[in-house]
Amino acid sequence: MALNDHNFKDFGDGIQYYTALESECESIITRNPRYFKKSALLVFSPKNIYRERRLRNNYRRLSAINKFQKVNKNNNPLLLILSLFLVLNSCSNPAKKTNEKEGQKTIYASDAIPFFNHWNLILGDGSNAGQATNFENEDFFYTSNDGNHDWVVFKAPNAGDTHGTSNNTRTELAQLKKWSPVTDAKLTATVKVMNVSSSGDARVAASHSVVVGQIHSADGHENEPLKIFYKKFPGHSKGSVFWHYEINTAGVDNAKRWDFSYAVWGYDFSTVGTEEDTYPEEPDNGIKLGEEFSYEIEVKEGIMYLTFTSEEHETKTFTKNLIVSEYATTSDIPAQTQELFVPIGQDGVERENAYANEGLFFKLGSYNQTNGKSPEENMNWCSGAETFGGDIQKQYETGNYAEVWLKEANIYVDDAAVSNEGYFKKND
Repeated sequence: MALNDHNFKDFGDGIQYYTALESECESIITRNPRYFKKSALLVFSPKNIYRERRLRNNYRRLSAINKFQKVNKNNNPLLLILSLFLVLNSCSNPAKKTNEKEGQKTIYASDAIPFFNHWNLILGDGSNAGQATNFENEDFFYTSNDGNHDWVVFKAPNAGDTHGTSNNTRTELAQLKKWSPVTDAKLTATVKVMNVSSSGDARVAASHSVVVGQIHSADGHENEPLKIFYKKFPGHSKGSVFWHYEINTAGVDNAKRWDFSYAVWGYDFSTVGTEEDTYPEEPDNGIKLGEEFSYEIEVKEGIMYLTFTSEEHETKTFTKNLIVSEYATTSDIPAQTQELFVPIGQDGVERENAYANEGLFFKLGSYNQTNGKSPEENMNWCSGAETFGGDIQKQYETGNYAEVWLKEANIYVDDAAVSNEGYFKKND
């Protein structure tokens, strides 16, 4: 029955549901109640079932006291005072303990950073959660306080259902509007990366990395003129921040596309291990896990301006023309690309007008670049990492995930921006 019920995207959820029905259970407890929307049984999250049980216990105490009062027909004042004491004691003490355990009311991401009306949220299971106002997901998206500040947490395993045609999971915001590169657009964000995958082939450039911000095209090949990476090899205390420009491939064959990588702090994408489990030297000027850094992306009249800042690091700035290509002929292909991409057949050239005449949009969050695909498929993007058959909790327990925390962010888009609905219809 679970196999034939298309209300369940996940076979395991279907097994749980029909096992509960056959066992004549009254309810199901799950971290993802929204996956059981058409359930004939009551569905609770762990937090809600705790509250439900507490309310039922208080109700039983009150019912017992009411019976006691009915027996006290003579309204003995001493007995009435005793019953009042029991009511107050039974209600107030458990509530106090519950409050201590549950803390303050849930702080949603939209409470911490009030700009979520500009975005759809793509979760690490490939689903589109829509605008993340008053929303959380215990596996992928929630808030956490580091003792000083409320942060928004984006978490993505090495494997699971993906969004669109990507090989990689993501918990990521995708902008609701798209805009021309000749108009004005700006995104600023302060982030810290808390985890990158503990496994992966060190010879594969994407292993142990995560993308924390993007500009994406909604049209044509849907390529990416900007991806901001963080990467840290196992055993290192510091990682690297770098950014990529992906060419907007000329012609209809996008399989020959390639990226060019620019180092910000530490290495660029091209620094890899010599063997599957050997690593290069740790970068001297790298960024640690848990260390804050900020980026500013501004697009104006076809030029992209990037600024990267971090408290104990040199501020770095870059510019890139998005409407006139510097890679329009074979002779323009740079040495980095000749080394990394040309040997695996990715040797295309770019349209002369690059990303002109296409709608672009921002993304930010945790776009995990480590996956379980064999490096034999692509030595730059297929990591051969541990995935445990897609078991998300097992991946989390063993460090096979990417986690990014967002502290602050702002977005500005020109009034000429238009709906990005077509991108979501195509990729959801």
